[in-house]
Amino acid sequence: MSSQKTPARGVELSDLMITTLRILARNKLRTALTMLGITIGIGAVICTVAIGEGGSQEIRNQIAALGDNLVWVESGGRNVNGVHTGNDNTKSLTNDDAAALPVAIPLLKECSPNTDGRVQVVYGNKNWGTHFRGVAPSFLDIRDWPIIAGSNYTDQDVATVAQVAVLGKTVVDQLYRQGENPIGTTVRINNLPFQVVGVLTTKGMTPYGWDQDDTLNMPYTTAQKKVTGNYWLDDIFCSAVSPEAIDPAESLAERLLRQRHHLRPNAGDDFNIRTPTQFLETMEKSSQTFTLMLACIASVSLLVGGIGIMNIMLVSVTERTREIGVRMAVGATERDIQMQFLIEAVLVSLIGGFLGVFVGIFGSRFLSGLLSWTMSIPAWSIVLAAAFALFVGVFFGYYPAQKASQLDPIEALRFE
Repeated sequence: MSSQKTPARGVELSDLMITTLRILARNKLRTALTMLGITIGIGAVICTVAIGEGGSQEIRNQIAALGDNLVWVESGGRNVNGVHTGNDNTKSLTNDDAAALPVAIPLLKECSPNTDGRVQVVYGNKNWGTHFRGVAPSFLDIRDWPIIAGSNYTDQDVATVAQVAVLGKTVVDQLYRQGENPIGTTVRINNLPFQVVGVLTTKGMTPYGWDQDDTLNMPYTTAQKKVTGNYWLDDIFCSAVSPEAIDPAESLAERLLRQRHHLRPNAGDDFNIRTPTQFLETMEKSSQTFTLMLACIASVSLLVGGIGIMNIMLVSVTERTREIGVRMAVGATERDIQMQFLIEAVLVSLIGGFLGVFVGIFGSRFLSGLLSWTMSIPAWSIVLAAAFALFVGVFFGYYPAQKASQLDPIEALRFE
């Protein structure tokens, strides 16, 4: 019996690769249509991840824009006959509370009282309904909100209850002609004359869709004594000394305010304390849920593409039955036949996945320009896409490859 030297494993694989590429090139249209499902699926998944990552980054940017290590104390609710009235219904927050917080808690750099509401602003023959805030000059530092024109009012203005205002960009756009300088002009707010001393830089929308630029600031003493007539505060905005100080400062502020408001140990708070971390966690959970839902929908395309690969490979086994018989007759083993068809399925899937990555990248850029939304494609998503394409090729190519390898050589040679 003559012995035949078995080719090296690397040579076998290279021969199988060359044969597979020739077969794929011989059926260009069928190969392209088979790849299409994988390409669309991978591209859709990458676009979905890019949208989700971009959305999360946009949320982080908007949360960061809320302020410099913001700790926000807002008036709470009351229990009336066992019924909770909701937030902003207590009158327990005072100017003294705002003054006491940074003195008693070194983790807080500064705090600003806040009383707000709606007012009608008139300039010349134009008027505009907007939101106002009665705040201290430190409010702009706490919110990290620069002045783009003019200057902020001063502590002296607060002490003298001055009728001065700093306008948001939306209010300026609504009341003044393009190019007109609002600094030094007089507007009427609830029929009271206010001198415009500054204009705020554009802040944009909040995570909840509010236009932050549709606002104006005035000294909180002026707001309390001449606009609202209220002695209590709606909010106290504070700035912690560092991001790490936010949580301990929140805990200390809660204890201090409960003590100042003489609340019993079993009584609920008559105020609420919020931080950017809470906003970020809530918004990112929503974003992640939405991204996961989109990714699941996009993954259906991958499933369809994988089924397409299996279908085409089964058809290919039937069409090439005689060829399989000839290869087995000249010495090809079951493993050789199985590897050839498996490599064919994997190559189709990987090439489709490679093209899908480019479709996903260019699709993300197109959507970014269309939606004016920065999108981010993390490196892990591309690696995951390649791994998923490989998995699809192996998973959906295994059965046709196994079926081809188990054909009887004699019956295969007789096949017409």
